[in-house]
Amino acid sequence: MPVTKNLSAVIITFNEEQHISRCIDSLAQVADEILVVDSFSTDTTKEICMSKGVRFLENTFEGHIEQKNFAANAASYDFVLSLDADEELSDELIKFILQEKKNFTSDAYKFNRLNNYCGQWIKHCGWYPDKKIRLWNRQKGKWGGTNPHDKIILDKNTKVHYNDADIKHYTFQKLSEHVAQIHYFTTISAAAAFQKGKKAGVAKIIISPFAKFMRCYFLQLGFLDGFFGFVICINNGYYTFLENLKLWELYQKGT
Repeated sequence: MPVTKNLSAVIITFNEEQHISRCIDSLAQVADEILVVDSFSTDTTKEICMSKGVRFLENTFEGHIEQKNFAANAASYDFVLSLDADEELSDELIKFILQEKKNFTSDAYKFNRLNNYCGQWIKHCGWYPDKKIRLWNRQKGKWGGTNPHDKIILDKNTKVHYNDADIKHYTFQKLSEHVAQIHYFTTISAAAAFQKGKKAGVAKIIISPFAKFMRCYFLQLGFLDGFFGFVICINNGYYTFLENLKLWELYQKGT
């Protein structure tokens, strides 16, 4: 009978008391180790994690990419499954991972991410299937991209398997949470773009938000998700507007 290979599950956290129990309980069904790397939460995240018997490390947050790479490198096993604290594995995905652990046939695995927005599962707006690599051999890749939009960057000729089971992502319970995240993320992304020498002129600031909304609402069928689909598409345009505006402002200040 095949010997099941060991798997580390890793989560980065900051003030995630609302979500972390669900995430850990999900991962406990497939992982041989659950590692939480926390950036000094001020709520009960640490207490909840410790009560569930996970490995718990604290590390100063320097960026999403940096923190996730720290977590992956600190894991005990080479095969790493990474979830955000507001995510959980679907039953179908749990079954797939348990089967695959008997003999990993690929170096990395890509899954769908299904987003829950204010209690509604979103199937359009460019939000689904939202394919993500979340299980991989850390010897074959690491986190990269541009903060806060991290992604796994794999070595050349790495074998990737796609399975259409879902990671369930509980995004926002209130509309105000979405708007707050837009302001937070656009500040980070504009600064990262500025460091890379990217620019945003007035024309781009004006035109890009409308183009983003049209693509999201019509081409990506956001209208099929009803009222919340409309809200998401508007906010996607608003994100583009703020990101470019903040980038433009950085150049005006010369910082």
